Amino acid sequence: MDYTRDIDKLRHTCAHVMAQAVQELWPETKVTIGPAIDNGFYYDFDKKESFSDEDLRKIEKTMNRIVNRNLPLTQSSMPREEAKKFFASKNETYKVELIDGIKDPEVSIFKTGNGEFVDLCKGPHVASTGLIKGFKLLSVAGAYWRGDETKPMLQRIYGTAFFTQKELDEYLKMLDEAAKRDHRKIATQLDLFHIYHDTAGAGLIFYHPNGAMLRMIIEDYARTQHLKRGYQLVSTPNILKGKLWDISGHAENYRENMYYFKVDDEDYAVKPMNCPGHILIFKSQTRSYRDLPVRYFELGTVYRQEKAGVLHGLLRVRGFTQDDAHIFLRPEQIKQEVMDVIDFIFQTMTDFGFKDLHIELSTRPEKFMGTVANWDKATSSLRDALEAKNLKYDINEGDGAFYGPKIDFKLKDAIGRQWQCGTIQCDFLLPERFELQFVDESGQHVTPVMLHRAIFGSLERFIGTLIEHYAGNFPLWLAPNQVAIIPIKEEHNAFAAQVKAALQQVDIRVIVDDRNESLSKRIREASVKKIPYQIIIGDKEVQASQVSARLQNGSDLGAMSLEALISRLKQQIVDKQ
Repeated sequence: MDYTRDIDKLRHTCAHVMAQAVQELWPETKVTIGPAIDNGFYYDFDKKESFSDEDLRKIEKTMNRIVNRNLPLTQSSMPREEAKKFFASKNETYKVELIDGIKDPEVSIFKTGNGEFVDLCKGPHVASTGLIKGFKLLSVAGAYWRGDETKPMLQRIYGTAFFTQKELDEYLKMLDEAAKRDHRKIATQLDLFHIYHDTAGAGLIFYHPNGAMLRMIIEDYARTQHLKRGYQLVSTPNILKGKLWDISGHAENYRENMYYFKVDDEDYAVKPMNCPGHILIFKSQTRSYRDLPVRYFELGTVYRQEKAGVLHGLLRVRGFTQDDAHIFLRPEQIKQEVMDVIDFIFQTMTDFGFKDLHIELSTRPEKFMGTVANWDKATSSLRDALEAKNLKYDINEGDGAFYGPKIDFKLKDAIGRQWQCGTIQCDFLLPERFELQFVDESGQHVTPVMLHRAIFGSLERFIGTLIEHYAGNFPLWLAPNQVAIIPIKEEHNAFAAQVKAALQQVDIRVIVDDRNESLSKRIREASVKKIPYQIIIGDKEVQASQVSARLQNGSDLGAMSLEALISRLKQQIVDKQ
């Protein structure tokens, strides 16, 4: 059984049940669309009054009655004009508008029971409402009709559904744990970053010292690993002429997500991608086949015009930094290079504590540029690399970039959620559009292929993922502050300063909390800030020239020499623990 397909059917059916319940409770409410989505479903409603928490409970009770009646769902066809009259008679103006956009002479209709609820819908659905054994309405949000800010604002009710109550209970438990791990809440607790919506703008991240330190650790890791693998560091401007984006195809395919402005009456754009800049560097000199592959790497900050409604902490922003690389190579080098990038991604995710990766191969979308022949070659090259590595992967039909197919890597966190991270994209198009060339063995000028790839993807999203994966309890090597030294009394401050200096000499990140507060309060605050090690210094420690160490979880390591502590810390950092 294709469980994913069946669960989508179940959730789509539950969306219909919810819409039916809403209209039974508030008959004047207009329904719009209600699809299954990842982990659940939603339906958008046009209702004058806002849905309250009490309303959601009423809807759930009504849905339970509909489910318990075990009503069948049946599909039929209706001529377009007849369907328009039918829905117009019910004052379902949104359905009429949807039908106007359908070119087929007949439309698909789904009926619940004996017509208690009739919806314009292609399906698919489960056979009857009784198959829904566990469901829950989760939240209400605003949503513009068809995602257009010029159209009416609707109310979107989100829910989820499962084939068993046990599965629902497990999912709700996961949601509860996810709420505790929310990176925005933990970021406030650890003083990592802030978004100054009113004064600076939504979706723009200000890293505070602790957050900037965490980011620097990740950036240093990225630079070191790329240099080990033969990449060359480059840096490109944040603004580029508009005509560059015309050549690349971004102006045609991505303009609504870009920031354009005028300089000396000429169009410029803030870069949403780093690829054109890397292409210009490659093109700056004559290249030989002996030079290939050429690998350029940049921690490049880009800006994209995301709608306000989808912004979410570090996970969806308008300004972010990509660990972006572009590899220029010959077609026969693609397979090995992609395999090497796959190894790079797996090693990196392992180092950061992620053991489980899900892989998808995304193929040619409906709106694409370039030739089908090149698309087929690019797709085959990516597939060959995955199969040579004996990796399992899913096909994500039609979700490639406009210029080429891609492999996406999704990591699984500590509570089982998937997060998008690395990507590898195979591009025959942009090298042609920018007229890139290298000289082959016979002296002919030949167009190279280009791989776009990122390991983390967006540093912002990856940092948000790390925060939630570890719930802020970072392993020692990642912790912004690794050690907190807490002198008991003022007379212990001098020895605390000596310990701090010794730790800093071996690159341990350390703070001293010598505030005039109780010892228990300072220990508690160091634990709340999730600092891995706390060093307590009192009379015994000063007299013996030792330190008393305890872990963030409260485990007491007892007294030890400073050398022993440093050895322990350094080994833990090397082991990335």
